[in-house]
Amino acid sequence: MSSHFKDLKNRTSEFGGKEGQDGIIRCDACPILCRIRPGKEGACARYANDDGVLIRCDRLLLAQQVVEEPAQLTAPQPNQEVTNILEPATTFVTAVGAGTTYPDYKPAPFIVSSQHDGIDTVTVVTEGIFSYCGVKVKIDTDRHLGSETAAVYCQSEQVGHVTTAEYGSQMLSLGGVRHVTGGSRKEGRVTCETLLSLCNKQAVDLQIEGGSLVTVQAGQAPIVNGVKEQRMRVGCGSATIGIFAQQWYGQVDEVIVIDDHITGQLSEHQAGKCLGIPATGIRLRGHKSTPGRYFKVANPGTGWGGTDITDPLTVFKTINPKIAWPGLRILLTSTTGEDTCYCVLDESLKPVPAPMPDAVAKVVQRIGENCEPSLSTVLFTAGAGGSLRAGVTRNPVNLTNAVAQGQCQVTMSGAPVYIYPGGGISLMVNILRMVDNAFGYVPTPALVAPLEFTMPTSLYQQLEGHMEEVTPVSEVIAQLGDEARIERWQSGNPWPFDAFSKQQTDAGD
Repeated sequence: MSSHFKDLKNRTSEFGGKEGQDGIIRCDACPILCRIRPGKEGACARYANDDGVLIRCDRLLLAQQVVEEPAQLTAPQPNQEVTNILEPATTFVTAVGAGTTYPDYKPAPFIVSSQHDGIDTVTVVTEGIFSYCGVKVKIDTDRHLGSETAAVYCQSEQVGHVTTAEYGSQMLSLGGVRHVTGGSRKEGRVTCETLLSLCNKQAVDLQIEGGSLVTVQAGQAPIVNGVKEQRMRVGCGSATIGIFAQQWYGQVDEVIVIDDHITGQLSEHQAGKCLGIPATGIRLRGHKSTPGRYFKVANPGTGWGGTDITDPLTVFKTINPKIAWPGLRILLTSTTGEDTCYCVLDESLKPVPAPMPDAVAKVVQRIGENCEPSLSTVLFTAGAGGSLRAGVTRNPVNLTNAVAQGQCQVTMSGAPVYIYPGGGISLMVNILRMVDNAFGYVPTPALVAPLEFTMPTSLYQQLEGHMEEVTPVSEVIAQLGDEARIERWQSGNPWPFDAFSKQQTDAGD
């Protein structure tokens, strides 16, 4: 049984002891080596001196898989506490509250064995201390937040930069070792505070150099310059034309969908040609790409379709009097349908705003219906290499290879992670799939995050794991008692042990 497990139950510590007669304890859970007085916490607020005994402040989290009859099932909230009697087969020991040391010069705090579908498994449970870490923030908006590579600031310190935009979303890359350890002490501290808040699902204000003030919070709509975003675009201007061309046919003569990237024009677009829509003689500003697709019709901004356009009629470059005609009906819209203008050419071929017909308004409304709600998504990324592997095995490269080959399931508070191809153990996780407040902080500076490695016992032996430290999950449940925190397994997350049952089935086939 792990010495750390014994210490947690008995509220004693493996990390140092009293110094002198005043009850001060030196904690070696990280390189800060805090000297903690009785009744006080260390700088990380993770460890405290309880009457001369060093204790982990947070209780270890046990996730319980609950199976109920459909008639009795009520929709549980993520992380909802449960009171059912814990069964070894339905209990997963997460690393939230587990503790660790840095560097990992001893076995992980918990190395837990269990059996599932006749397969003996081991889960190595530890809290990793990450200097090499950051977050990718996906912000669903067409608004121009800032130029690519523009610096992102929090509390006047640079904490990251704007990276390449994705379809309907702006992307930020925050953190990373250069900001965490490579700048000033304040930059490192603010960067870690920013990452910690975002990973613990809290709101953070970010100022983008030469751009917008953005408030982001995982799972919530972004707020851009004080305005909450509502919709993620249905597609670029060209895609919007392609989707709704048939529904506009016969209702309007021309449709222009304004977009910072690709503005669409119905009469020139292939979708319009296939429907037999005649040319209208309207030429747009910007660079013409393929027919009906225009680039750079305006500068990036927070106006129509992520451009700086506030008056949509300025998108017209010329109207050819040999082709256009009085009464020509034109719809101008953004890619979300939030900004719209309906106009008709008068006798001098000047576009004049007019009431929008119901049939046209219905299609505009449908654009909005097809837009997904605008959200902020926070993805934690880190390199789980270095010494934490020594807490798993005596030969770290064995663990790295097993993870790369998919033989070992890696989770964070039970949430599945994506493992990057290539060398090392570089991972990414959606923090909304993790339990609340799963992350901590040490002022080295670095983030602390839960990490679990689950594998068949036979594989753990092959990896030269710390077999002498393995503790049956039944003993963990029995001996922790009230020291543990019990929550419902988060629905939607795969049960880590199922992968080995499937492997065994596939091998039998």
